[in-house]
Amino acid sequence: MNTRLDFPLGPQRIVCMTEETTEWLYLLGEDARVVGISGYTVRPKRAREEKPRVSAFTSAKIDKILALQPDCVFGFSDMQADIASALIRHGVQVTIFNQRSVAEIFSMMFQVAAMVGQSDKGLAMIEALQQQLAAIQNAAATLPRRPRIYFEEWDEPPISAIRWVSELMGIAGGDDCFPELAAQSLGKNRIIADSAEIVRRNPDIIIGSWCGKKFRPEKVAARPGWKDVSAVKTGQLFEIKSVDILQPGPAALTDGVAQLHRIVMDWGRNVAPTLATSCAALPPRGGYARLGAARRRAG
Repeated sequence: MNTRLDFPLGPQRIVCMTEETTEWLYLLGEDARVVGISGYTVRPKRAREEKPRVSAFTSAKIDKILALQPDCVFGFSDMQADIASALIRHGVQVTIFNQRSVAEIFSMMFQVAAMVGQSDKGLAMIEALQQQLAAIQNAAATLPRRPRIYFEEWDEPPISAIRWVSELMGIAGGDDCFPELAAQSLGKNRIIADSAEIVRRNPDIIIGSWCGKKFRPEKVAARPGWKDVSAVKTGQLFEIKSVDILQPGPAALTDGVAQLHRIVMDWGRNVAPTLATSCAALPPRGGYARLGAARRRAG
């Protein structure tokens, strides 16, 4: 008689130090594997109610993590390198993801799904999300023109959109006012040193997502020199909660991009036509001067 040894495949006790892997594991139906989460986790709500919170973003309760006896810890970026190093020295397996673009978010999601034996289900869900993004992009193609969007991740100093947010703005139908900064992974490298440059780029829409505090559109509109900015004149200042757009995972690809798209399409329906009408009512560049010269010659 042959004896068969069955060993569990993939991690069975996972600590997620950021929200996106927690949400994704719940969506995959693998929430039983999650034994600890970040204190910032709000998606899904159930996770916060039933899992112990053992980390912040740049700090963690190492003793509490070790007490959970995890066989894998998921983290994000170099910001959690010190936590990862401490856990590794205690013999814990740590997987740090570093997704900064939409493509990299999908890659992270597939890797996590494969690690918990749900590669087929994960791939099907990823394909469905990609189809939804394609539908949003196709709908945005009907806009009369693409609005210029200034996305503010922080106000003092102003920090512009990270790469996945910039890409989602493009999918939603808008153009990032600071595309050259989007590729910078660190917030300090996306600081806009001269806020007058924002005014010069004249965004049609301003979206705030001040991580950790409420966006204040009236405060933005009152900034010196901003009264003539198109978005301020037309009242196109909006907030998207950080939990919906600054989480590089399922939230940004669903609720985050949906809010971006709704804001852009509403602008296309309600604001763009009035701007076009206003422009049509004006004479061509230099028109008044040419009209005056013609009258003088006629006189």
